[in-house]
Amino acid sequence: MAEMTRLGEIVARYTGRGRDALLPVLWEVQREAGFVDAETALSVSRTLHVPIADIYGVIGFYSLFSDEPEGETVIHVCTDPSCGLAGVDSVLDGLCAQLGVRPGETTADGRYTIKRSTCLGLCEHAPAALVCRRGEGEHSHAPVTDSETLLNGSRPARAAVVGGDWHVFFPGVEPNHTESLAQYGDYAALRHALLALTPEQVSAEVEAAGLVGRGGAGFPTGMKWRFTRGAGGQPHYAVCNADESEPGTFKDRVLMEHRPHLLLEGLLLCAYAIQARYAFVFIRGEYPEAAAIMETAIREAQSAGLLGERIMGTDFSCSVEIRRGGGAYICGEETALFEAIEGKRGFPRIKPPYPTTHGLFDRPTSINNVETLCAVPAIISNGAGWFRQWGTEKSTGTKLVSVSGHVRRPGVYEISFGLTLRELLEGHCAGFVGEPQAVLTGGAAGTFLRADEIDVPLTFEGLQAAGTTLGSGAVMVFNTEVDLRDVLRRLGHFFAHESCGKCFPCQLGTRRQMEILDRLAQPLPGDAERLRDIGLTMSEASLCGLGQTAAAAVLSALRKWPALFAAGS
Repeated sequence: MAEMTRLGEIVARYTGRGRDALLPVLWEVQREAGFVDAETALSVSRTLHVPIADIYGVIGFYSLFSDEPEGETVIHVCTDPSCGLAGVDSVLDGLCAQLGVRPGETTADGRYTIKRSTCLGLCEHAPAALVCRRGEGEHSHAPVTDSETLLNGSRPARAAVVGGDWHVFFPGVEPNHTESLAQYGDYAALRHALLALTPEQVSAEVEAAGLVGRGGAGFPTGMKWRFTRGAGGQPHYAVCNADESEPGTFKDRVLMEHRPHLLLEGLLLCAYAIQARYAFVFIRGEYPEAAAIMETAIREAQSAGLLGERIMGTDFSCSVEIRRGGGAYICGEETALFEAIEGKRGFPRIKPPYPTTHGLFDRPTSINNVETLCAVPAIISNGAGWFRQWGTEKSTGTKLVSVSGHVRRPGVYEISFGLTLRELLEGHCAGFVGEPQAVLTGGAAGTFLRADEIDVPLTFEGLQAAGTTLGSGAVMVFNTEVDLRDVLRRLGHFFAHESCGKCFPCQLGTRRQMEILDRLAQPLPGDAERLRDIGLTMSEASLCGLGQTAAAAVLSALRKWPALFAAGS
């Protein structure tokens, strides 16, 4: 009875809100009760004026929500490639054996539910888990050394491993703690923009710097802002895409956890440049610590007059709201992210129209990656020429890369574009663990390089010429003791699990790809050709980037190691 009263109080707080409040209220209910029961779902439907079928559609779409009772503690164990290399299978097997359950099951006493999970963004600390305790919330757990630490509630220390020559992101700052507003400063770049620059001049400076999106798409940032500002009608929206769910990628998590005010200042500069009064930071649901840190930073900035009405005494006003995803890789696609904020399933939209004219709530929107926004304050403070002193003509500035797998120092590194992959791995990362066999660049949607191909320069143009991609900056290293068929199998399961199902080429293609990869130990005659046909079909016919790149790693492996796919190998 007390629980039902508490749930009623939670839902009542959202009276007068619209559908866009659906994810926040579901998160509160899920955290309090462990699942969304039928009575509460109906109450949410009536309060937000959302059809009950849509409520269940959203709950079923996101992996961190449930409409069925689960254990008091739900443990999501990552089984993607980096955690696989770190021995997560034995940890998961031991945990299930100790509790007498299989993955997906709840113990007889109702205390624990164990689930397999896709990447949790803790690849440098693998193996990793996400622990959700009813009434308490969620926390990341990495590294998972044994099953007992997962069950007793302890949280292992995990200082971020960062390196390189920090010029833009951590200059003169110890990156292994959360920087407060007092330590960060009074948003000097924003102050300079508001008092000395027009919105047009801000976007022009960013455009002159050559800054392009750091989330993988590589679209010119200043140009995007110019297009958004020029779109007719109000309101405009500024959105930060912090749904970092690509296996092997964790740089944005490190930025949010350690320099939250850098991100907020970059987001406000974007909002000023496009003349937006409203901004959102959409953070993946598997990043509870990052979300809490960003909420604290927003409160600090509001108290200091750096957020809200008439910022710094000027006519510019802007609010910032955090939204947490519910566990869906597809929401990293910009239009699927808009759908999630609006309280819907994260289905990508058909483009055109583009977000710069028809984005969030069908209004002009600029959406940028965490790292992209974090580069902006230094550009506005120091000028475009300062930023261009690093990198190349086509790849300007610096770039964060997330390195995991078989290197001695996995972590986040800031590099100047032009550094070779070998220099990164043998220098900054202190060399390989074992004999290198393959490097996957660009994350799960990237492509493989052989050990003899790693002298390639880390630039957009250099990697493109080598037939690979930088993507969001993920670099995963595999030594010769690794069976690459197991890596491909894990990638296949990831894409099959994360396909949203909106378009058939991806929905069916990822399932068929996974089935073939599951039998690679004993492939059937013609499996290589089947994988190639499936991959090319997905690449050409899928609606969004997920399906278009879901076979990229497999297709590159087919070219470089054909023997892996041969019957009788």
